[in-house]
Amino acid sequence: MTSTSTATDSRSEALDALRALTGRPEAVFHDGQLEAILALVDDRRRTLVVQRTGWGKSAVYFIASLLLRRRGAGPTLLVSPLLALMRDQVAAAERAGVRAVAINSTNAHEWDDVRASLARDEIDVLLVSPERLNNPRFRDEQLPDLVRRTGLLVVDEAHCISDWGHDFRPDYRRLAELITTLPAGVPILATTATANARVVTDVVEQLGGGTAGPDGEGDVLTIRGSLARESLRLGVLRLRTSHQRLAWLLTHIGELRGSGIIYTLTVSAAEDAARLLRGAGHDVRAYTGRTDPDEREESEGMLKRNELKALVATSALGMGFDKPDLGFVVHLGAPSSPVAYYQQVGRAGRGSIDADVLLLPGDEDEDIWSYFATASMPDERRATAVLEALSDATDAKPLSTPALEARVDIRRSPLELLLKVLDVDGAVRRVSGGWVATGRPWVYDRERYERIAAARRAEQRSMLDYERTDACRMETLQRDLDDHTAAPCGRCDTCTSAWYPSAVAEEATATASASLDRVGVPVEPRSQWPTGADRLGVAVKGRLPADERLEEGRALARLTDLGWGGVLRTLFAEGAADAPIAPNVLDACVRVLAEWGWEDRPAAVVSVPSRSRPQLVDSLATGIARVGKLPYLGALDLENGGPTGGPGGNSAYRLAGVWGGFSVGPQLAADLAQLGGRPVLLVDDRADSRWTLTVAGRLLKQAGAGAVLPLVLGVVG
Repeated sequence: MTSTSTATDSRSEALDALRALTGRPEAVFHDGQLEAILALVDDRRRTLVVQRTGWGKSAVYFIASLLLRRRGAGPTLLVSPLLALMRDQVAAAERAGVRAVAINSTNAHEWDDVRASLARDEIDVLLVSPERLNNPRFRDEQLPDLVRRTGLLVVDEAHCISDWGHDFRPDYRRLAELITTLPAGVPILATTATANARVVTDVVEQLGGGTAGPDGEGDVLTIRGSLARESLRLGVLRLRTSHQRLAWLLTHIGELRGSGIIYTLTVSAAEDAARLLRGAGHDVRAYTGRTDPDEREESEGMLKRNELKALVATSALGMGFDKPDLGFVVHLGAPSSPVAYYQQVGRAGRGSIDADVLLLPGDEDEDIWSYFATASMPDERRATAVLEALSDATDAKPLSTPALEARVDIRRSPLELLLKVLDVDGAVRRVSGGWVATGRPWVYDRERYERIAAARRAEQRSMLDYERTDACRMETLQRDLDDHTAAPCGRCDTCTSAWYPSAVAEEATATASASLDRVGVPVEPRSQWPTGADRLGVAVKGRLPADERLEEGRALARLTDLGWGGVLRTLFAEGAADAPIAPNVLDACVRVLAEWGWEDRPAAVVSVPSRSRPQLVDSLATGIARVGKLPYLGALDLENGGPTGGPGGNSAYRLAGVWGGFSVGPQLAADLAQLGGRPVLLVDDRADSRWTLTVAGRLLKQAGAGAVLPLVLGVVG
């Protein structure tokens, strides 16, 4: 039990630290902040804080760290999910007089210096990503000593630790194991702004507690406040098409207060919207998972300094940005759950009395949700294949991810995610040189994953309810987060009336339509044979010889694009009937050819034989030949029943599936010979792995064609 004098001293110290952190001599704690600090410092409790964005969760862990260090405790280990968030946290720590450093994938050159500083006890807070905890060298050589000395463990954005959370990350799940290795009496703080009752229960269990309650009883103290955001003015505006939604932005972005964030659901949508807005003279930048890390950091700084009107971002920016005066958040398309939506809109209005939040939902949202809904959950067949491949490895030697990829038909990104899940479950282990099977029994928990999938579907229904509700929008979000203080906000478009304009300027509509009508996406040629192809009977390796390589090709659009992407998604939808190409799509492809800018015009057209869409591919090839006044030499022949396998596999398996599936027939060979080595246009319906095009083009070149220029309707991804 903490003595009265000790508690009084801690209160006084904590208040002084708060005023130093904020630079305001009159600053006082928000409800719950001091309670959390005292629980950590004086009572060494395990504590979960669920509070709205802007409440001051970072103040709790920085002040607690400072006080614990003064009492002789070791450094704080702060697990933080995103680089941008780490940068903000380090800057905030400096203001509080806390010596904080981060180690992550971008500063490997500094790790030795950080280790030396830790050894000299010169670091108060060490920030690490959850992925770093399973880096073999860090985990085996540095983490044990760090854990032994840790004075406080902080798990930021703790909803990621729960597979019920909207942003679950398998690497976060390892924290439960880490917690069991902490010395007795080390306090733990978990913080989040987006946890409903189910997530709270899961996080509490992983913190090692059986009971959570604000009364201070039980193993984990939970401090939960109202999640209402009084500064936010929420609204939903339904516009029928992506053209209209972009036109609304073009018309009204200048009227939105201050600077802000425009969220999209896909990388292509972010890039399309940013390009359109920049073309109209607005200072915006795209911010996605494809954006270079240095450019990301530069863009964050520009927005913070109000040098940009907006970042057009995917969820890559979701938790990783702190700008107290952010004036607006607009969504082009809805996230798949109200919880995720609350997380993103929480970036706005943290340090101001007014901020505008507008959702522009799209009809395509649900299709995008369905793709991402199960992306983080393992598939039993694939998991079994991975475990068998690791168990069969010669002398139980580690397999690198590329080597393992050659043994299982799974693409790199989903394979890496699956390995993380299996690692957390104890079935595999990451070691120097790759992955090994642990030999521990692993059983696919079908019931658990079915429950999670059902929860995801329920969240999607709740998001649709939020869009259509006549009730207060803030109250609806609070109820979805199980906030018992939920009440009407009096500010949103259902509590009052539509505060946003709905009219769209005709000129903006025309500009948006013209932008989305843009055609032509480069299709990069394959230049390297995939690792492990020889294991699958394809005797190739290394780089493709220059004389067998395709030229850069073109696609009408990406399937994820806002403009023609929608047409292509319908065309390639599961169950869609094969039919001749529509005139407007053919006309768009002709425009692609007109804008290509090739060095030598093709002398003929050849197509890839299609078993699923023969009418589509043949009509595209013949249509292009007719308009371009080129001879159509027909399709390659199918051999041995044609290609095997389907979309979605990894490179080695996709190559093996098409290898030997085509040949150049006698008539086509004779026609190619007549061309005298001039270029050929190779037509197919879409490009995914690009191995079909690569193999078909290689055969054409071996038969005497000059440059082979691929043309497809859609690029996957």
